[in-house]
Amino acid sequence: MSAVSPFRIAVSDPELIDLKSRLFNTRWPEAEPVDDWSQGAPLKWIKDVCSYWAEQYDWRKREAALNRFSQFMTDIDGLGIHFIHARSPHPQAMPLIITHGWPGSVVEFHKVIEPLVDPVAHGGNAADAFHVVCPSLPGFGFSGKPTATGWGVDRIAKAWAVVMERLGYARYGAQGGDWGSAVTTAIGALDADHCAGIHITLAMGTRPNVGETPTPEEARALKGLQYYADWDSGYSKQQSTRPQTLGYALTDSPSGQAAWILEKFWAWTDCNGHPENIFTRDELLDNVMLYWVTASATSSARLYWESFGPKRRTPHTVQVPTGVAVFPKEIVTPVRKWMEAGYANIVHWSEMPKGGHFAAFEQPELFVKEVRDFFRKIR
Repeated sequence: MSAVSPFRIAVSDPELIDLKSRLFNTRWPEAEPVDDWSQGAPLKWIKDVCSYWAEQYDWRKREAALNRFSQFMTDIDGLGIHFIHARSPHPQAMPLIITHGWPGSVVEFHKVIEPLVDPVAHGGNAADAFHVVCPSLPGFGFSGKPTATGWGVDRIAKAWAVVMERLGYARYGAQGGDWGSAVTTAIGALDADHCAGIHITLAMGTRPNVGETPTPEEARALKGLQYYADWDSGYSKQQSTRPQTLGYALTDSPSGQAAWILEKFWAWTDCNGHPENIFTRDELLDNVMLYWVTASATSSARLYWESFGPKRRTPHTVQVPTGVAVFPKEIVTPVRKWMEAGYANIVHWSEMPKGGHFAAFEQPELFVKEVRDFFRKIR
């Protein structure tokens, strides 16, 4: 435990003053010549959000809310790793490491950590309790920024195994979405001696395997794949090929950083046409702030550069028990038949009634129930 030190979020006043100044002095583009989101985040909404951010958003209040969770830093291979560690009051609690993706952060989990840690206080059963560990990916949030290449999915998974070892957890579960799903998959393959099972919401790297006539679930996923390729993947191509070039714009402009992130909270969520139908404006900005105050637009984008391209990711076959939750508005909904080649022991499959890519953030109650239901099978 000596390798783990306490951490608290503490953004300086000059940083907040600088942010407001940049927001007030934004040079805006002209409005889009369409009446929808087909060219990206609408000017009127982004201007409204940035005006609220500059004039009404109370970071100190939001900072205090995030600091209600015990947070720590630990050094792995010369890189500082930030994580939340919320221990349950119930002694038989199962350790669980949960991992976010892009453009998310640990903020995604702020509504689910407490119910997972103390189910009794939230109308549940002590037998479903977890000790929750929630790290920030390398280059994201308050984790360090790699100064050399090599911090891809597998290395992150190995680092998470080290975190759990340092915390004294010899047997644990893992859960993740987006890049968190990829990291969680790698944990299940690379640390099977300690990882009791994994739960994911996105099957990254799964290849379609379609017969003559697609099943309804295959047709749904193929439609998502086609839409993603045609209309929704430009960010990924840019971040996987030229993250440094992109970073000059996003690191200098809070309105640009906000628009780059917030558009995905329209595109990838079950929001009935607008992100603020399911998120408060404060919640959306809390997540953006973890990119802005840490200047991590570039370093977070580099995970795409590390992961896409020839021989950059190692295919894994996961043998540990696996649970999958299919949220209907996920970018590409998982297909069990396609997954079975890489996940040899799928013991739990749930078709969720609503929700999208940011499952814990969008539908915290459904997420908590789903996580409890799966891990109850392997405790």
